[in-house]
Amino acid sequence: MEFGIIFANTGAYAGPEGAATMGRLAEEHGFESVWTVEHVVVPKGYESEYPYSRDGRMPGPEQVPIPDPLAWLTWVGAHTTTLKLGTGILILPQRNPLVLAKQAATVDVLTGGRLLLGIGVGWLREEFDALGVGWDDRAARTDDHVRALRALWAEGESTYAGTHSSFDSVYSEPKPVNGGVPVIVGGHSKAAARRAGRLGDGFFPADGRSLPELLPVMRAAAEEAGRDPDAIEITTGGKPDPEFIRALADQGVTRFVIAPPALHPAKLPEAMGRFADEVMARV
Repeated sequence: MEFGIIFANTGAYAGPEGAATMGRLAEEHGFESVWTVEHVVVPKGYESEYPYSRDGRMPGPEQVPIPDPLAWLTWVGAHTTTLKLGTGILILPQRNPLVLAKQAATVDVLTGGRLLLGIGVGWLREEFDALGVGWDDRAARTDDHVRALRALWAEGESTYAGTHSSFDSVYSEPKPVNGGVPVIVGGHSKAAARRAGRLGDGFFPADGRSLPELLPVMRAAAEEAGRDPDAIEITTGGKPDPEFIRALADQGVTRFVIAPPALHPAKLPEAMGRFADEVMARV
């Protein structure tokens, strides 16, 4: 089982010193990866329901700093050597796939092939409205963009004709180090599970307790698409208890993520060390 840190680019870790400390200490204490969250803007007084809390609101105030995930990961990548760098998640339908393909490949090359592109459809309608991006077709646009990204990352010239993206005989350079960037589908809905089965290199439902319901959906979608469901990597989180994590491993989970174990960088070494001793060493 590998371990990662989600919400890594928030709070005291949003700025340059905190970000570098987060990455360096995560690598030193045996964490495999760090994962960012994303919002381009957070509209004041939003009414959309945040799907990962009981009260429907994101943690923290609306004006909390949320650095751009790819820029933040590039900075952390420059201060580490082996740590994998994940977007958890990047809101794909808000992005131009040609621009994103270049950005992601550049980060991947600069960090030696360490980027993991976690993607999602988004939940904050007011943000889409502020960006002038359509809301109702965001799921279809997400599927289309995944295919467009892979076409652009393939060797040589790229051609793609989709319902939302289309280009003919273009060159997008540089190419990712390993022939592509892993695309990990985030979300804890059945629609996300089906998308992961059809298109994902990985699946990332936030709460491991949802796996008994979602994994059969993901596997069925993969088989229907002619793909090997066992090749789709599973990432999740939940209660940081060794017994619970071992049970997740029995279900095929290969990566378990936690929130930053300390709110302040000065307390991070002790907190990470304690987690490594009490949880990581016992799984």
